[in-house]
Amino acid sequence: MAPERVREALLDFSERRPELWPGLEPSAYEVYEVRDTSANVKEGSKLPGKVIWARERYDWPIPDTIRWTVEESNFLTSGSFQEVSLHPRDGGGTRVHVVWQRTGSTLLGKLLVGMIALGKGKPVASSLRQGFAGLEGKG
Repeated sequence: MAPERVREALLDFSERRPELWPGLEPSAYEVYEVRDTSANVKEGSKLPGKVIWARERYDWPIPDTIRWTVEESNFLTSGSFQEVSLHPRDGGGTRVHVVWQRTGSTLLGKLLVGMIALGKGKPVASSLRQGFAGLEGKG
């Protein structure tokens, strides 16, 4: 998939975002503001008996880089962030480089962040791959 298509999906803040990114819980998704190079949204995931969420500011002043930073959350510290850089691959497709700097603010948050760190980011990569796979199927 071309970098432009990946970028478009990462920055799709429409009501269909939870469909594009299956890890998102629709009931926890809210859009507060979308501008030319930033957005402020609340996103979350459902765990057994609990929804975890973060209100995040997305920024993309550099076209091939998107960063989302926690402003408020029930499991992460403010200032925690994730950044994705998109680079075209020779022969087509996109190389996605992820910088993941999250810190848990609660026991559950610390456990989840710890599990992702122990897994060397594989849960984050898997979530992105799942979203990208769904996009490829949508043509």
